[in-house]
Amino acid sequence: MGWKRLACVGVGAGMLWGCSGTQHRDHDASAHQAHDAYVEAINSNNLENFLGMITDDIVFMAPNAPIMVGKDTVREWAAGYLDAYTVHWDKTELEFVVNGDWAFEQYAYEENDTPKNGGPNLRDTGKGLIIYRRCDDGIWRVARDAWNSDLPAGGN
Repeated sequence: MGWKRLACVGVGAGMLWGCSGTQHRDHDASAHQAHDAYVEAINSNNLENFLGMITDDIVFMAPNAPIMVGKDTVREWAAGYLDAYTVHWDKTELEFVVNGDWAFEQYAYEENDTPKNGGPNLRDTGKGLIIYRRCDDGIWRVARDAWNSDLPAGGN
């Protein structure tokens, strides 16, 4: 009977270990570098730099806007945004988990947008989730980005 108990303990420990978050944590440096590369692309205020950091099938969920699916749809939105503002974002990584060719990040942000036609800067703080995917070329790109403001609706 001792071997059965030992087998049960081993199976139970394996199940618990299998459910732990740390098993799937992969400290792939290139995945973590995608965070910095994405923020740099946004802050470059260059549409092509930004588009180079997102997947063709991106799902983009900006506050107060319809969901955007696909790079071409996001291109139109981002072009309008970058034409209207000089943008600067600081994104603080709160959690980052890698599992194979996918990674997710929870972040907090501070945004400072300067209108190109004058007027007061738009400032915002908020939180978001990004899902990265390692693409066929080995580069991690943003496959999903969803964020929302800490400000009340209509506030700046």
